[in-house]
Amino acid sequence: MANRLRSENTGHDGVDTRILRILADDARTSVAEIARAVGMSAPSVSERIRRLQDNGTIEGYTIRIDPAAFGLRLSAWLRIRPVPGELARVSEIIKAIPQVVSCDRVTGEDCFVARVHVRSVGDLEAVIDRIIPYAMTNTAIVQSSPVPPRLPDIGEDPDR
Repeated sequence: MANRLRSENTGHDGVDTRILRILADDARTSVAEIARAVGMSAPSVSERIRRLQDNGTIEGYTIRIDPAAFGLRLSAWLRIRPVPGELARVSEIIKAIPQVVSCDRVTGEDCFVARVHVRSVGDLEAVIDRIIPYAMTNTAIVQSSPVPPRLPDIGEDPDR
């Protein structure tokens, strides 16, 4: 019973957490499979998933690919600090670079941290060259990713 009680802070309970973990592991898991895993009926699970979508908890469904399978063997993080007055322009430039797969605006000396996937150091240089007329950059090439994309700590799962 306790795992079905909603948290006062999030409006989610242990069953929601289990459903989210299952979908995060494989977004193609059928409602019937999820229902069996959480011990509920398929219509009840469908309703919970719909509610999680409606309230914005689930923002969408996606796939993860290996960029190297497309020849994009070099990944890097770019820390980007726009020169004064160029923040908006730099933001638009970053959005327009297809090699940028994610970007966050951050606090600290840098304003943006962007992840890029490219074929070569020369391609990385071309990305940086699009930015440096309006910002300073600092680049870190990714050697490996010991923590793959995963859910943040969304609370207790009583079955884990």
